[in-house]
Amino acid sequence: MNSKFLPAADIDKIKNAHAMGDYNELYDLLALPLHEELYRRQTFEFVDELSDGQQLLLTYDYVRTQVGQGGFIQFIENGYVSLLPNMIEQLNKAGDNEMAKVLDDVLKVFVLNKDLLSKPKTVQEFAQLYDELKEFEIIDSRYHKLNAPTIRLMLDYAIAHLEEFVAVAA
Repeated sequence: MNSKFLPAADIDKIKNAHAMGDYNELYDLLALPLHEELYRRQTFEFVDELSDGQQLLLTYDYVRTQVGQGGFIQFIENGYVSLLPNMIEQLNKAGDNEMAKVLDDVLKVFVLNKDLLSKPKTVQEFAQLYDELKEFEIIDSRYHKLNAPTIRLMLDYAIAHLEEFVAVAA
């Protein structure tokens, strides 16, 4: 799918960040305009207007942020589990079957524990989830091992298909 939203971008800055191997800067340069537009619109329906690559970049950023702070339990608790099915499909298309498997395992554990994970919780009950759902420790660990290669794969794809991510002058 082609994107209906192609932000203006400093192409030289993007290419330089890639050439320097600064994947954090490159991720920010490509994802920040998507976050800004999402915030401006205040609806996740915006994601449907994006190309598959943009969708993956934007939604994976929620994984990076949430899992980096509190694991997949926090990701689920903050209401982002619905982002996983499309991410899994997009990662498989991109050839990142290992990270897709990690996210699929998150979905499986979520489904098996949906009642527990879906009900409102106090802060103490939320904290107890980390003791009750030890399987997430293993999944979180697998995620952390695969995160950097997944990011490189996504960003290398973005550089190779820059016209899918930003407005590129003809």
